[in-house]
Amino acid sequence: MQKIALVDDDRNILTSVSMTLEAEGFEVETYNDGQAALDAFTKSMPDMAVLDIKMPRMDGMDLLQRLRQKTSMPVIFLTSKDDEIDEVLGLRMGADDYVKKPFSQRLLVERIRALLRRQDALSGDVGEVTEENKIMVRGNLTMDPLRHAVKWKGNDVSLTVTEFLLLQALAQRPGFVKSRDQLMDVAYDDQVYVDDRTIDSHIKRLRKKMRQADDDFGAIETLYGIGYRYNEE
Repeated sequence: MQKIALVDDDRNILTSVSMTLEAEGFEVETYNDGQAALDAFTKSMPDMAVLDIKMPRMDGMDLLQRLRQKTSMPVIFLTSKDDEIDEVLGLRMGADDYVKKPFSQRLLVERIRALLRRQDALSGDVGEVTEENKIMVRGNLTMDPLRHAVKWKGNDVSLTVTEFLLLQALAQRPGFVKSRDQLMDVAYDDQVYVDDRTIDSHIKRLRKKMRQADDDFGAIETLYGIGYRYNEE
C-alpha cells in the first residue's frame, strides 16, 4: 500500500481528500503545517506528498526546498492563487505538478496515480510495454511515457503530467489539428470543467520549457479559433 502525505492547514480538505485517497487504496498521513510534516518525514518518508503552498510555521515552498535536499519523491502542489507566480516557482524548485483549488478529487487521484507510475518506471518497475506507452520519436522529439521523460534534440525537458499529456496528444499525429475540447479531454477528467484559457496557459508554459532547450522551437502551431497541431522539425 503506497503512502501519501497530505499537508494542508484546511481541515476540511485534509478530511475529504484523505477519505477519497483511502477509498482508492492508499495509506494517508495528514499534517496541518509544513514543519509537522518535515518532522514526521525524518522518521518515515512517504511515497509522495501533496502540499498546500500557504501554511503556518512552514509553507509548502519551504517544505519542498527541504525535501529536495534529501529525496526526489513526487510532489504535487495545491494552490488557490489565480496568478502563476507560485506555480511556476514551485515547478522550478522541483514540484512535479500542481492542482488549483477548488479541485476535483478525481482529478487529484489521477494526477497522483500518474506520478506514482512514473516513479515506478524510474525505479525500474516499468510493467508491460504496449503501443500506448512505448517510446515515441517525432523528428527532434523523443518521449518515453513509462519514465515520463522528454528529450528535444537530445536535451532533457522537465514537464508536468499535464504538459506531458498535451505534448503526447499533439505529437502522436503530426500535422493533425487538435481542438481545445479534445485537449481538455486528454488532460482532464470529463467531469472537470476547465475553460479554453486553461489549455492555452498549459501550451504557453509547454512552449516556454521547450524553448529553454532550443530557442528556435516552433513545433507546436496555433490555429486561431481552432486549436493546435504538432509539426515535425
